[in-house]
Amino acid sequence: MAASIKRLGKETLIYGTSTVLARLLNFCLVPFYTYYLLPGDYGVIATTFAVIALLNVIFLFGMDQSYLRFASEHEQKTDVFQHCFYGVLLNGVVLSVLLWLFAKPFAALIGIGTQYGYIIHLAVWVLLLDVLNMIPFTKLRLERRPWYFAGVRTASIVVNVLGNIFFIAVLHKGIASILWANIFASLTSLLLLSPVVWQELLAKKPQFQKELARGMLKFAWPFVPSGLASLFISVIDKPILVHLVGLAQVGIYQANFKIGVFMMLLVSMFDQAWRPFFLAHAKEPEAKQTFARVLTYFTALGTWFLLGLAFLMPPIIQSNLFGNFHLISPNYWSGLNVIPCVLTGYFFYGLYVNFMIGPVMTKKTRVLLWITLLGAAVSITTNLSLVPHLGILGAGWAVALSYGSMALALFLFTQKHYTLPYEYKKLGCIAAACILAALAVCLVDKNAAQLTLGVKVGLLTLYPLVMWKIVRG
Repeated sequence: MAASIKRLGKETLIYGTSTVLARLLNFCLVPFYTYYLLPGDYGVIATTFAVIALLNVIFLFGMDQSYLRFASEHEQKTDVFQHCFYGVLLNGVVLSVLLWLFAKPFAALIGIGTQYGYIIHLAVWVLLLDVLNMIPFTKLRLERRPWYFAGVRTASIVVNVLGNIFFIAVLHKGIASILWANIFASLTSLLLLSPVVWQELLAKKPQFQKELARGMLKFAWPFVPSGLASLFISVIDKPILVHLVGLAQVGIYQANFKIGVFMMLLVSMFDQAWRPFFLAHAKEPEAKQTFARVLTYFTALGTWFLLGLAFLMPPIIQSNLFGNFHLISPNYWSGLNVIPCVLTGYFFYGLYVNFMIGPVMTKKTRVLLWITLLGAAVSITTNLSLVPHLGILGAGWAVALSYGSMALALFLFTQKHYTLPYEYKKLGCIAAACILAALAVCLVDKNAAQLTLGVKVGLLTLYPLVMWKIVRG
């Protein structure tokens, strides 16, 4: 068990190297955007990329998940790759043509206005190139080649960041610069992944296999509605906010929402290694005990990250780093109160990723549709109920509550169909320690604000020691 978990941790760190660099470099663009773009312009970009995220699920059609499952079992892995890649290519081209032709009506539909039809044209290229990268990336994950994966991801992100700076600060191309930078970054990834792609496409003459294609589509399609519903939780708030509070408030919300990227780093690092890990170790005698212990470790580390970011990011953002320069322009500070909510939501999503083992191992992936529809319903309902009264803070609460409902529902399903011996006593102690630390800071901040920072640092220093004692106890 210990050796398996150690390997999972090692691969998580390797995958995480590229993910951390990617997210950090992208986060570095947030202060850049807040100083170069008005909140309204940033709102246009936030809304556009929210829609791109949703359309990406439809373009990909769950074929990355289908590839993971079928390539791990099928003897002819080349056949699986070819079916997935050509399927994604055909679907992407058809959808891209339709979106290109109806760009202006679509721009009006999502709330940014017909004058931004050209933004939709650029978004089409971003979508198509992104999905073409997904199957070769998934192949690298399945073959446990994290260094290749990390290298390509890192190169792509560096191109993206440099492209943003060049197009915005040098060429002054405005908000279109962000999409052009993404296009060049995706082209870089596809070029670097081309040896993986051509190795499979040229290995044998493509031959359509009806039964294989049918089985893969049957496995993949539930990931489309479930993926859409899942993304609704993190992106549907932008279109709702556009109509309820305007593009400027969307820009303020998005700038602070991006702080959650640091929590999402931990979840993304874990997710990249977790799914191939449990598929590879599922048949081992102590597999279920190993999987249960992984949740304990993740919860201990995740709550520490959650508290650290929630405690320290607001004062860091408001401090002067270089004279009058701040991490985020003061024009966006009115949204700082959404940060703890977003961080909590991403932590719950990490729990959801842990519980994903149930539907994948039992092949009952259809349940993901209902669970994520539940999360989407909670998100939409909470946004519509709270935003009119709390503004963008209501959207932050919607993120936390929706991801929390999804994690709970998937936990109940997994324990019914693929029961795991989770360490409930340890998990309860971890949760209690996290809640007590948060309450202590709130109490001090209310009664002795000048001591708040010192209390936060002290609690964050002691917290890992408490977690170590709980986990090893």
